[in-house]
Amino acid sequence: MPDASVPSPNAPETTPKPEVVDDFVTRSHRTASGLRYSSTTGRLVLRKEEDAEGKTEGFNAKAEIFLVAYTAETEEASAGGNGTKSRAKKPAGVVAANRRPVVFAFNGGPGSASLWLHMGLLGPRIVDSGDVGNMTPAPYGVIDNPESLLEHADVVMIDPVNTGFSRVVEGGTTDEFHSFTADRDLVAEVIRLWVTRNQRWLSPKYLVGESYGTMRAVAVARRLQEAHGMAVNGLGLISTVLNMSTLDFAPGNDTPYALHLPTYAAIAHYHGRHGNRPLEEIVRDAEDYASGDYVVALHLGNRLSKRKFDGVVKHLAELTTLSESFIRRTNLRWDYMEFATELLRENGLMVGRIDGRFTGVPPRLQESHTWDDPSLRAITPAYAAAINHYVRAELGYESDLPYEVLTGRVHPWSYDAFEGKPIDVTGDLERLLIDIPELRVHVDYGYHDGATPHYAAEYVWAHLDVPAAARARFSHHYHAAGHMMYLDPAVRAAQLAALAEFVTGV
Repeated sequence: MPDASVPSPNAPETTPKPEVVDDFVTRSHRTASGLRYSSTTGRLVLRKEEDAEGKTEGFNAKAEIFLVAYTAETEEASAGGNGTKSRAKKPAGVVAANRRPVVFAFNGGPGSASLWLHMGLLGPRIVDSGDVGNMTPAPYGVIDNPESLLEHADVVMIDPVNTGFSRVVEGGTTDEFHSFTADRDLVAEVIRLWVTRNQRWLSPKYLVGESYGTMRAVAVARRLQEAHGMAVNGLGLISTVLNMSTLDFAPGNDTPYALHLPTYAAIAHYHGRHGNRPLEEIVRDAEDYASGDYVVALHLGNRLSKRKFDGVVKHLAELTTLSESFIRRTNLRWDYMEFATELLRENGLMVGRIDGRFTGVPPRLQESHTWDDPSLRAITPAYAAAINHYVRAELGYESDLPYEVLTGRVHPWSYDAFEGKPIDVTGDLERLLIDIPELRVHVDYGYHDGATPHYAAEYVWAHLDVPAAARARFSHHYHAAGHMMYLDPAVRAAQLAALAEFVTGV
């Protein structure tokens, strides 16, 4: 019998797989104001302890998470080789404190990379995209951010699995990370690792999310607190959704119809359908009606008298400028994409969902419902071009992988943690506000945002079960803009000024 310990001469040679390691690239830069900072760009290897029958089997690589970290040069960064502070004169542009605030930011989707917040708002360099009516033509460009948040805080941009350059390791399973819970835990672990490796446990910490990223921010903040004892100082919620039932036009759920009404009125106003009336006046009228007679009519259903039904139809037509015949056919209920295809149908156009200021020709002129979005079609090429150029040419990170901007590769996305109940993280926010008495919340709303209407977010705040003192720690900022409200340079400047106050505690 052959010795099993001796390999057969005919057996194929096996080559061990190379170890998966971080692949960060660091470069030095200076802002137009003279602030010196470093960019660290690359993929962080996320590892997980594996257990079998009570025994640890190893600390195995699971995913490679792409991030870009901007850190201002500090006195400590100018220290001598022994780690002590240098007595040399502090260079121009070097910040004085090592405990600068740190902002961790991400977008949403699920399936969206962080390029929108990165290249549109928070980074030291941003895309030259233009705005509705004055979009920059291809091949676009990258310019200095005149109001960069880096002047006030360090910034770390994070792309979850299968977005940007983030991927599972070779042989891994992508489905493992495509759920609310796994995504929450992954982002929390990335933040814990970055904070620990960079000795930033004593720095003020802020999480900034956009869209689904706001739900992620709240959940991650709670996870950091519960799992690691890490308290965040603030949550920046841009284009907010914390309770999915406020947006879900599901049978039997009338709430979203009322909560979208002010957005319909605002978008109609933008397209000249309300004459010279001020936007804020139109929005307030729609909010009053949405929380009064309209919501009552929806809840009454077929118990509503014909006379009152006719009155509601007339009032809705005045606020939205949709035809009375359309409103009657829908029985007072239509979802956003039906509105998007109906509002300017007579002009052969539809309006955007992410940003209702944008218009485009629908796939078919008789379309009554489509997920085609002219606003995303208008802005995506500029952002895609900017991030693909910027990370390679300016940050020095090379990869042949496609940078996944908005991907379907994360679907199906599991919400199994909410089985049998609404997808809602407001309970997590309530606990955070109570457990962390200093926690502050910054909220940005876009009146023309059809994806996450401002009145739906306000509905959530109105139902928070927290003391009045906790509600007083919110700051609310409204903009005549869409979901990515920073497309408008004036809005971006206002957003960044408010965020600067937020992260510095002014």
